[in-house]
Amino acid sequence: MGLKMQSHHSVAVRLNEQLGTKRGYTFIQANRAWLPKFLFFWIMLMAIFSNFVYEKMDAANKERREEVLVSMCDQRARMLQDQFSVSVNHVHALAILVSTFHYFKNPSAIDQETFAEYTARTAFERPLLSGVAYAQRVTNSERDIFEKQHGWTIKTMEREASPIRDEYAPVIFSQETVSYIESLDMMSGEEDRENILRARATGKAVLTSPFRLLGSHHLGVVLTFPVYKSKLPPNPTVAQRIEASAGYLGGAFDVESLVENLLGQLAGNQAIVVNVYDITNSSDPLIMYGRQYQEVDMSLLHESKLDFGDPFRKHQMICRYHQKEPTSWTSLTTAFLFFVIGLLVGYILYGAAIHIVKVEDDFHEMQELKVRAEAADVAKSQFLATVSHEIRTPMNGILGMLALLLDTELSSTQRDYAQTAQACGKALITLINEVLDRAKIEAGKLELEAVPFNLRSILDDVLSLFSEKSRHKGLEEVKLAVSVSDKVPEMVIGDPGRFRQIITNLVGNSVKFTEQGHIFVQVHLAENTKALMDAKAETCLNGGSDEGLVSNGGCQFRTLSGCQAADDQNCWDRFKHLIFDEELQSDALNVTAVTSEASEKVTLMVSVEDTGIGIPLRAQSRVFTPFMQADSSTSRNYGGTGIGLSISKCLVELMGGQIKFISRPQIGSTFSFTADFGRCKKNALSDLKKSNSDDLPTVFRGLKAIVVDGRPVRATVTKYHLKRLGILVEVASSIKMAVAVSGKNGSLTSGKGNPTDLILIEKDSWVSEDDAGLNLQLLDWKPNGHTLKLPKMVLLATNISSAEFDKAKAAGFADTVIMKPLRASMVAACLQQVLGLGKKRQQGKDMLNGPSFLQSLLCGKKILVVDDNRVNRRVAAGALKKFGADVECAESGKAALQLLQLPHNFDACFMDIQMPEMDGFEATRRIRQVESKANEQMNGGCCPEGAATKSEWHLPILAMTADVIHATYDECLKCGMDGYVSKPFEEENLYQAVAKFFKSKPITDS
Repeated sequence: MGLKMQSHHSVAVRLNEQLGTKRGYTFIQANRAWLPKFLFFWIMLMAIFSNFVYEKMDAANKERREEVLVSMCDQRARMLQDQFSVSVNHVHALAILVSTFHYFKNPSAIDQETFAEYTARTAFERPLLSGVAYAQRVTNSERDIFEKQHGWTIKTMEREASPIRDEYAPVIFSQETVSYIESLDMMSGEEDRENILRARATGKAVLTSPFRLLGSHHLGVVLTFPVYKSKLPPNPTVAQRIEASAGYLGGAFDVESLVENLLGQLAGNQAIVVNVYDITNSSDPLIMYGRQYQEVDMSLLHESKLDFGDPFRKHQMICRYHQKEPTSWTSLTTAFLFFVIGLLVGYILYGAAIHIVKVEDDFHEMQELKVRAEAADVAKSQFLATVSHEIRTPMNGILGMLALLLDTELSSTQRDYAQTAQACGKALITLINEVLDRAKIEAGKLELEAVPFNLRSILDDVLSLFSEKSRHKGLEEVKLAVSVSDKVPEMVIGDPGRFRQIITNLVGNSVKFTEQGHIFVQVHLAENTKALMDAKAETCLNGGSDEGLVSNGGCQFRTLSGCQAADDQNCWDRFKHLIFDEELQSDALNVTAVTSEASEKVTLMVSVEDTGIGIPLRAQSRVFTPFMQADSSTSRNYGGTGIGLSISKCLVELMGGQIKFISRPQIGSTFSFTADFGRCKKNALSDLKKSNSDDLPTVFRGLKAIVVDGRPVRATVTKYHLKRLGILVEVASSIKMAVAVSGKNGSLTSGKGNPTDLILIEKDSWVSEDDAGLNLQLLDWKPNGHTLKLPKMVLLATNISSAEFDKAKAAGFADTVIMKPLRASMVAACLQQVLGLGKKRQQGKDMLNGPSFLQSLLCGKKILVVDDNRVNRRVAAGALKKFGADVECAESGKAALQLLQLPHNFDACFMDIQMPEMDGFEATRRIRQVESKANEQMNGGCCPEGAATKSEWHLPILAMTADVIHATYDECLKCGMDGYVSKPFEEENLYQAVAKFFKSKPITDS
């Protein structure tokens, strides 16, 4: 138990080491906790980037918007300035006109009527002016004369009589539109006075600051030009200008109307808001057009300078958009699109990282599961070895002691009890082997052998195993038969033990579930079967009028027993095409030889047909499931574990084939499988034939026989076994036909030909014939007056009563009845008795592996048995002493080393594997080391004491264990053991183990 616990502990330690060393992490896996943070940072980065894109695109939009505003504002300012300059020029021209025609002409050519008419007609040239007027310069000394001359008094802007001043500037000429200012003193207004004084001092146009115009109350400015009464010198001084000044021509500009008209001429005048300012006093600009406070877009404006020709006055146009800047959907959409794309990319990267993490987690989990599975597989193998050893070890004691008990003198009752216990023990061993086989298959530890073997001999052995059970199934007999096609090679290469196991499982199930009818095993080449199936098969009238045979008022089927089979295609018409016809035998043998040379593989189709209870339809899907029964009652009525078919399926697949079945409830089942085998080469095949030359006798070659059987399938099976003995066979459906055929063969040469040697009659055919008629036919064998040698009459029967046997002898049959199921060796033995050829050969074969031969091998041999179990030592010692061996026992590996110190006189050693302190492997290694050193010394000329008679030390060591794992056998050979004996061992296994090392010697009778 300590060793077992230590083994499981070592498995756990290796598992932990592998799990620790195999785990490795990538960068993503190592930083998996940062993945959500990376995603958050990525979203923030994309938000910042999207905002940057939006700001850039919005700034570009604002720049374009500003450019549009600048362009529109500059355009309006330029147009306003140009139109104002035109008006100023016209006013200037009018001033020159007044100077020329009013002062330079005497008398004056201009009066109020003329001035009004002229200005009215030329008003289109001054669209920006609301009106023009001329004010004459009047000094205080000239006031009275002036007032008398014009007949009105000079008034102020408030239309009151002007107070006394040094100088006046009353309006004497005016355009009709501003006639209301006539007689008003322009110098009475502060703005007007300033303009007049600046105008005559500079000689240029002068503008007033904005004010409310009389009459319209619109904001406006007054343009003033000086009018000279005489020509000025080229560069006049201010005094000269003042002295020459005669008056002042002024024009009123209605700025609001002017700008409104201008904006009305432009498209899109509503897009922007225009304000015109007088900014002469920059700290207090005066608005000339527009409202000071209004709802406009204050975020963006543009200032355009205005030059109205007065250098003293500064004017400016300020433009703003009427509406605030609309939302830039293009910028917003583009930025949002960038954000979404970045978000998707981030999510994809995050998802990929998460997927990588998951894949790596799954990978590590799979690695852990793989390591655990490998450890579990190792533990499972160790468990199988332990279970096998722990169960088979006591079973070895039980079966061994029962075998020793049966060798003693026992009463019939005691012997029956002991044999029953032995049979139960062997059944338990078989069950354990099946469970272990299933476990080994699942673990992938099962390996198939590849050795030459005779397939037909294995089938005979299986039939022999079930012959008694099939012969006595209830009240009805069950016919058990086998047929192998002639095209199947005599020797194939494969695993004979596993092939035997499959056939045994299938036939065993058929025997178990079949109470009447037959169990028929067929073997054919798979290619021939497939070709026949692909061709248009003939209709098999299973129970029909053409193929049914009417017997005793009932309908029989053309099968082995006459009972209906599950597979309708497996009828006589199909079967006869698969059987080798005698007429084509020689040609077919040649073709087979050529095929054997051309192909190294042969695929066989094996079918096992029975007429049992069948498989219920609901249970057919789980037939090959381990430990599953077709029905719960099956386990109670018939027994079994339900593992045989599962193992058979696995073995068939390991052989490269497939297994299938056809089953019909209450009719029967047909299981068929294919398997691949190798072909034996010519040289190897001839050697094998020589080594197996004594299997079947050759004394029957050339004999002629007639088989009388009304059922063609059963007759073909009999013919198959006789042909294996070299007998030429003809088939007759009745005794009359057999007599006719036999007489014909004998009369061809008037008694000098080859007459029929044997007539084998099926009991059913003989019973159906009339006894009297049969005797007459047997006596009437004298064609052409020649008396022929009567052939031997042999009866074939599945079972026969004493009365029937006596009746058969009286009818002329031989004393020996060939009992079914037929096997070539049994048929040969019966025919030897019938023909009087003796049984020496068969006896020699029986001796080959028998107790006498084992005694000749082991007698006088000194054998060491090493086992820690006392019962096992007694069993092994008793079995070896039974055959004359001198046995000594050791209870441990250390004790065996002490006994095997060189020199020793042991001839062989049976070594248990699992033992405490020192197991069999370690003990064997140390024994081989000691022998190796001794052999080196002997080869070097220094021989140890007692080694003079030894050419080389090598003690045959055979592993003796209950462990059936194949790996154990490999370990045995690796550590230096010579063979392997599985406990509990029987005579045949023991012989096969020791025959390699010991030679037989004659045994004297004593």
